[in-house]
Amino acid sequence: VPEHVWRINLDTPEEAQQNLSFGAADRWWEQTDLTKLILASNKLQSLSEDVQLLPALTMLDVHDNQLTSLPSALGQLENLQKLDVSHNQLRSLPEELLQLPRLRSLLVQHNELSQLPEGLGQLLSLEELDVSNNQLTAIPTSFALLVNLVRLNLACNQLKELPADLSAMKSLRQLDCTKNYLETVPPKLATMASLEQLYLRKNKLRSLPELPSCKLLKELHAGENQIEILNAENLKQLSSLCVLELRDNKIKAVPEEITVLQKLERLDLANNDISRLPYTLGNLPQLKFLALEGNPLRTIRRDLLQKGTQELLKYLRSKIQDDGPGPNEEPPVTAMTLPSHSKVNIHAITTLKLLEYSDKQAAEIPEAVFDAVGANPVATVNFSKNQLREIPPRLVELKDSLCDVSLGFNKISSISSELCLLQKLTHLDLRNNVLTALPEEMEALKRLHTINLAFNRFKVFPSVLYRLPALETILLSNNQVGSIDPVQLKGMDKLGTLDLQNNDLLQVPPELGNCENLRSLLLEGNPFRTPRAAVLAKGTAAVLEYLRSRIPT
Repeated sequence: VPEHVWRINLDTPEEAQQNLSFGAADRWWEQTDLTKLILASNKLQSLSEDVQLLPALTMLDVHDNQLTSLPSALGQLENLQKLDVSHNQLRSLPEELLQLPRLRSLLVQHNELSQLPEGLGQLLSLEELDVSNNQLTAIPTSFALLVNLVRLNLACNQLKELPADLSAMKSLRQLDCTKNYLETVPPKLATMASLEQLYLRKNKLRSLPELPSCKLLKELHAGENQIEILNAENLKQLSSLCVLELRDNKIKAVPEEITVLQKLERLDLANNDISRLPYTLGNLPQLKFLALEGNPLRTIRRDLLQKGTQELLKYLRSKIQDDGPGPNEEPPVTAMTLPSHSKVNIHAITTLKLLEYSDKQAAEIPEAVFDAVGANPVATVNFSKNQLREIPPRLVELKDSLCDVSLGFNKISSISSELCLLQKLTHLDLRNNVLTALPEEMEALKRLHTINLAFNRFKVFPSVLYRLPALETILLSNNQVGSIDPVQLKGMDKLGTLDLQNNDLLQVPPELGNCENLRSLLLEGNPFRTPRAAVLAKGTAAVLEYLRSRIPT
């Protein structure tokens, strides 16, 4: 860091040395002390003790550097409210950090910390603490003193247990313990009256935690654990729950009592061992999303599961026997009957980073859909099954976070340059449109690894695909492609899947056999004579070997 940065409050500015007449804006002797210093995303390996020369700092941001330690002089920045030292190589935090009485936000995620200072609880003003993605095996008991903490992120560490004293955090609204080694949750946590979001995914829990006093709990994420039983009593306590995520567990049955969760909007039970469901599930008035795939359900046909939540709920309601609620106890009007503004699932945007407006047969995406995003990062967009004729131009507003775009089953005839600005894109689904070509500007999509162009009108293999080095999967079936360039394909060393079924290939170039990275090459349904169907039936490795044997020497 240049020396004059540390001395910015002390040194007289250069212009003061010259004999000038100062206008009101230039009166350097009235300048205030520096309050914010941002040194993020550089290559700093150390931070000078001279940081103490900036006592008015309220924010110091040094995230994404190469720091292995912090200067003890930080302890003298008594006005500091936000300190971001995340994404460095810190192995410890200086004890002096505990002397910062006004610190409200401390971000130390993505470092190499194996422990935290025992006295961390002295930071009484702390409202946000993120220690995720470190190597922590324990939490200091003094955490209990952080009574103003609102958000605590402990994800991706090596915690085997949580201290029961956490329950003293009376202001805590969000607790994230994803991806640790927790086998139980201390019963005392149940007294955290302000808790709204609890993330316990990817741990070793065998049962749902008991949370009798968490009356405000809106989201419980406990997927990818080893939960076998849903205890009816535990469910009854969660009356405010909107999101219950239990996918990838070993749950065998869903108790009837789940219907007490009258505010439930999302229920994810995918990939469990559930064989039957209580039909009363259909009566949950707010339920908008129900995931059940990957369960051995006997009573529900698979094609029904694929029709979506509303059809499924309708089916469950139809099965409730006559001893169910009478005609006057119909569930209240829900979002599916409300006017159009409710079509944007705000909850999906904030929790799943998903912007969905699909199956609406819309000619264009309403402005309100994009307006709803606000400042939230969106990773996935699904605008499939509409009547779109072009790529929605406002997609470009999401370019800083968008990875996955689905525009299948529309009437798109060309790709606009806006799409080429989405440089974080990894998945692009354009199947079932009327595309005949891709623009050369798509070369900018350096991270794209899956593209689906099936059921379009390509007569030639889009040449820009050869110049996308990260591509792993190209799906181009059911077009009219007449030829491919094996030399350029060989240069795509990440390409593992190439689907060219049902095209117009009159011959398969033998040099295609040199593309040894291909694990799945699909060529059925083309008019070429060789390789014959019998060879194709033997699978990709056999086809490649056959093609290599025919390369002229």
